[in-house]
Amino acid sequence: MFTLLSTTTFAQQKVGLDKSIYTILNNNAELLLKKSKAYSVSIGIVKDGKVYTKHYGELDKGKGNKANNNTYFEIASVTKVMTGYLMAKAVLEKKINLEDDIRKHLNGSYPNLEYQTIPVRIKDLVSFKSALDRELPDNSEIKKFQDDSTCFRLKRMEESYGKKQFFEDLKTVKLDTIPGIKFKYSNLSLELSAIILENVYHKSYETLLNENIFVPAKMTSTKMNLGEGEVLANGYNGNYILMPHIANNLWGSEGYLKSTMADLTKLLSFELDLKNKIVQESQRNISNSDQHWYGYFWDGILATENGKFCHKHGGAFGTNTYFTVYPELNLGISIVVNIADEETGWQILNTVWGIAEDLRDKPTEKAVYGYRMTKDKVIFNYTHNKKLDAKLIKSVSVVGSFNGWNPDSKGYQMVSKGNNIYELELPKSKFEKEKINEFKFVINKVGWITTPKNALNTGNTENSNLTFKID
Repeated sequence: MFTLLSTTTFAQQKVGLDKSIYTILNNNAELLLKKSKAYSVSIGIVKDGKVYTKHYGELDKGKGNKANNNTYFEIASVTKVMTGYLMAKAVLEKKINLEDDIRKHLNGSYPNLEYQTIPVRIKDLVSFKSALDRELPDNSEIKKFQDDSTCFRLKRMEESYGKKQFFEDLKTVKLDTIPGIKFKYSNLSLELSAIILENVYHKSYETLLNENIFVPAKMTSTKMNLGEGEVLANGYNGNYILMPHIANNLWGSEGYLKSTMADLTKLLSFELDLKNKIVQESQRNISNSDQHWYGYFWDGILATENGKFCHKHGGAFGTNTYFTVYPELNLGISIVVNIADEETGWQILNTVWGIAEDLRDKPTEKAVYGYRMTKDKVIFNYTHNKKLDAKLIKSVSVVGSFNGWNPDSKGYQMVSKGNNIYELELPKSKFEKEKINEFKFVINKVGWITTPKNALNTGNTENSNLTFKID
């Protein structure tokens, strides 16, 4: 009887949790549909090993063709995460070394791939500090004038460009700064990585993807080119013009893969595996940065109130994908919308943060958050979740309307009090009386902490900043 009651109670709790998660998906998707004005939103979550997916809207206005877990999307630069994994594997297997001059693994002579005798190293390549051009072919002239036809002109250029021309153009590339110093997003770095991988493993880039990621992760619907009868979802720009799909006659390692939400959630699980040494290497802070880092071709990895956060944005001509993992929370979130506008990427990222905040265990009772006052002081306080790795935190800043929202502002750096508690005491005289001051906390100068939804002291701004006032 006791066993039966216990099992029944657990099952009820599980159903309640599932219902709560889908409610969180619904609420955040509704807001994203409204802000992005996308026709379609697809969301996949992996939480503690369980997968949740849901699809909203329709792929094409008026057709009622809702996406599903088997709908093929262009995932664009999310491809880079997988290229990064293969590069991390090559490093761990000592096929390449992070300090290697990349020319060691290229066939032919490229004296131009250095600046003032300093070569591009593997570590520069994978961390977007190679000083290499953004991409080949050079499409900078086309991108100078942006209108509804720009993407069509870019596609025509890609369709007429092949590997032979790539190697010829590679000899003409000129570095404009010392490699390893300055961030510079470069698709060329990804194509070079594919060449290096093929040279050291003597296998094609696609074969390496299949053997090392797709088969182990059981990703059966991720591929460069779709087969007969397989259809790629349509995507639109901000003016609702039907956009072309990406063309690529090179290696495609920078953004040519197509995938489904079913496979994206499998990739989330793959990237959340704390026992996978290659995954851990690909997410490692190889630059020993005190702020954020790039790992192997991530857009950024940083410490947040939800722990380590790895994110990658994939922008096709008419589709945007965000692929994110919080390893310490055993949480992964992937979102696809079939619209590409100037603000779409930020809107999706804000949705990711909203979902993560809603899923986080937290008190539901409303309370003043982030500060307390004494007779003559304002004491700012932040407590980092004790379940998370505090070693990732190098600094916590108070930023607000009173210091220009500057995380580097001297005098506004919090002090560790131990036990994951950070405080900063400032005299009330620093703040103007009767004025509403807005503020937030920032971890490591880049990780802006989301305002808890149970905080009483929030302003009416879109960013829900914290507030206080000196009477």
